[in-house]
Amino acid sequence: MIKVGDKVPSVKLKYMTKEGIKDITTDELLKGKKVVLFGLPGAFTPTCSAKHLPGFVQNADQIRSKGIDQIVCLSVNDAFVMDAWGKSQNVGDKVLMLADGNADFARAVGLEMDGSGHGMGTRIRRFSMLIDNGTVKQLNVEKPGAFEVSNAETMLKQIGA
Repeated sequence: MIKVGDKVPSVKLKYMTKEGIKDITTDELLKGKKVVLFGLPGAFTPTCSAKHLPGFVQNADQIRSKGIDQIVCLSVNDAFVMDAWGKSQNVGDKVLMLADGNADFARAVGLEMDGSGHGMGTRIRRFSMLIDNGTVKQLNVEKPGAFEVSNAETMLKQIGA
């Protein structure tokens, strides 16, 4: 599993624009920027929709005021689903909704999980990380079924003043 001090591996992800689906690599996303990236098991799922994503949307201005260039939500869903979920959650431009449709990022960072018991296949574990120019500075990985350390409030404390 990825750890503090590691470089984020280069992986291609997808997101929706007005022109359609676009690719972005983690290298492009992270180079020269401070990024809060959080991952969750699935769009439209209960904890993800009621707590995880909304916390980052509600705290986006405060997070950005601490020198963060981008807030990114990542899930093993396709770009259409991530876009629809973002719209349903009124994300606007506060959080970039990225699709890891084939779980390439999940596997590359060692955070994949087997959700097949719930009919979800391979997914990503719930986590948040602070990344500075591609290097992990903070990493908060939840125990299965938990939502205690990957929330926006914890990240705000870790970013500091």
